[in-house]
Amino acid sequence: MGGETKTVRELGFEDFVRAGLSAEEARALKGELKRVIDGVDESNPKVLWRDITARKLLKPSFPHSLHQLVYYSVYSSWDESTNGPPLYWFPSLYEAHNSNLGRILETHGPKLLGSSYKDPITSYSLFQKFSVQNPVIYWSIVLKEFAISFREPPRCIVDTTDESKPGGTWLPDSVLNIAECCLLPTSYPRKSDDGIAVLWRDEWSDDSPINRLTLREFREQVMLVANALDATFSKGDTVAIDMPMTVNAVIIYLATVLAGMIVVSIADSFAPKEIATRLRVSKGKGIFTQDYIVRGGRRFPLYSRVVEADPLKVIVLPAIGKNIDIQIRKQDISWKDFLSRVEHLPRPNHYSPFYQPIDSLTNILFSSGTTGDPKAIPWTQVSPMRCAAESWAHIDVQSGDVFCWPTNLGWVMGPITLYSCFLTGATLALYHGSPLGRGFGKFIQDAGVTILGTVPSLVKTWKSTQCMKGLDWTKIRSFASTGEASNVDDDLWLSSRAYYQPIIECCGGTELASCYIEGCRLQPQAFGAFSTASMTVGFVILDENGVPHPDDQACIGEVGVFPLYMGATDRLLNADHHKVYFEGMPIYKGKHLRRHGDILKRTVGGFFVVQGRADDTMNLGGIKTSSVEIERVCDGADDSVLETAAVSVAPMQGGPEQLVIFVALKNGFNRKPDELKMKFSKAIQTSLNPLFKVSIVKIVPEFPRTASNKLLRRVLRDQIKKELSVRSRM
Repeated sequence: MGGETKTVRELGFEDFVRAGLSAEEARALKGELKRVIDGVDESNPKVLWRDITARKLLKPSFPHSLHQLVYYSVYSSWDESTNGPPLYWFPSLYEAHNSNLGRILETHGPKLLGSSYKDPITSYSLFQKFSVQNPVIYWSIVLKEFAISFREPPRCIVDTTDESKPGGTWLPDSVLNIAECCLLPTSYPRKSDDGIAVLWRDEWSDDSPINRLTLREFREQVMLVANALDATFSKGDTVAIDMPMTVNAVIIYLATVLAGMIVVSIADSFAPKEIATRLRVSKGKGIFTQDYIVRGGRRFPLYSRVVEADPLKVIVLPAIGKNIDIQIRKQDISWKDFLSRVEHLPRPNHYSPFYQPIDSLTNILFSSGTTGDPKAIPWTQVSPMRCAAESWAHIDVQSGDVFCWPTNLGWVMGPITLYSCFLTGATLALYHGSPLGRGFGKFIQDAGVTILGTVPSLVKTWKSTQCMKGLDWTKIRSFASTGEASNVDDDLWLSSRAYYQPIIECCGGTELASCYIEGCRLQPQAFGAFSTASMTVGFVILDENGVPHPDDQACIGEVGVFPLYMGATDRLLNADHHKVYFEGMPIYKGKHLRRHGDILKRTVGGFFVVQGRADDTMNLGGIKTSSVEIERVCDGADDSVLETAAVSVAPMQGGPEQLVIFVALKNGFNRKPDELKMKFSKAIQTSLNPLFKVSIVKIVPEFPRTASNKLLRRVLRDQIKKELSVRSRM
């Protein structure tokens, strides 16, 4: 880190007061820090920081400037190039033994790893490698940890005889209903009918008591909706959900799966054209939505946007109250009338699940391709098991936890969060409103959330607005973060809210139903970095010639994932699966590697940092989109535009990727960059996604191209990176 930063021993009373402490707090902290420093070897900042955080000397109520002062002072002489990223969280043996993976290791480690086994922390990496080489043993142990009940048991864990499925055929011949598994009480994991399944609060009721549903009440609501679905649609129909992730949205999701229908996931931020595309690709028979979205006391129309996509049938829920506040088309139906269709049944709250083979579709999600329609990614009944197992192993979601991740059922984190709760016995916590303000933070406090998922742009907003000041988040024992690159200082702020609990970084894909790299509570953690490949996941980092770098070497390159992967797709509904994920990837030790598309850096010390995408897919605010789609919209945004090239770059100081548009103007036209920036932003927000914004517009005479006239976006990306680097040093 270097620079002019003082060492922690050099920090004085005045430094602490300047950072915002009272004289009394500054004197107390100075004395406590001196005692810690005197007791450790100052040349080892990791031990010093570990002891400072273990003693809880840095309180969440202290100003962020004080946390910055101490952290950066402790690591003032740290050299990342030789030591790897600085560590901020260290597992204790007590915590390790009480973690999910730690329990498994203590029980099975001596037998599986022999004399090599020491303890869950020391032996974690060995066990991860073992799980890659022996997935059958790992899954046969771990699947017993979840509330999964088969109608017909699987013939084996995995069948690898079908060469057309390099990912394997998992749990073949088994029959079940994965939604039923979410709804039934179990003695292990501990999940009782009287336990709280869901907690929620509405944005406009921030001082009201938390709403709750027990598992029994929740199950009865789901079964009521399943009966109403049967009265409206047929088995195997695709039914879309386009609304905020409310309690009712979660009920609808599970009811659809329980009834043997397929959920089509559509994010509530999409423009009508994007909704229409997803309904067309999925052959959607109907769609659930709300009349409005309520945010910050304002109402934003949703039903009218959905109707523009011309769906066959819409079931409309009220955003507030019991009755919808709009006129609807004659083929559409209100939520109240939809539920009234089952009033004649003797037991409308009871339902017999529709049992199906393990590989039956439960959910169609979408991910951006580099051209044309978004990829339609099918989730089977294996996908929920995989994503729950990931949260169980790496984030350590347990029965008794209260898990909140502000997201949407249109994005993969919606279903992942839902299944991660209901298959482990954790409670799902939902905030009906914007997560950007203090109301959300108060809900986290009042609901007693123990695991909080985020995206980095959210954390940046919380930190910059100081809206969470004075709230108590100390019940949180783990944070999790996904969707985009994390900023180190933002993560320092977030972790400090709960006395430096770990932020488990997660990176994966909808098509994997999981992450391929993550953090883990059995390993020390570094801000903004991944500490491990996920359990059972193997991968290599390829050089420019497609040759793997040695596993213990610091390097940068494209990821090649080992193909045998529980939960990964073996088909796409509207594209050639082999072409998308395997064609052009090298063979490694007899295995055809699977493409993921990330450029990954392995640091000294074995951490991982994602450096961007190998193709021209961009990650804007946690939403993947393609350069081609952005360019198509920008090309028509102004008469002066000859052509555009869209690239995204991460800021020098880290954080979410920024969208940069290069423009070549037609002859005779003259435009200012800021003028085009406004027009491009408006066009993109109208046609693609209202959350996207253009950060920089650069007007250039022409674009770099290959001999075959292909646009070299990589050259433009490198050019803007260089300019931003120069600016950051000025």
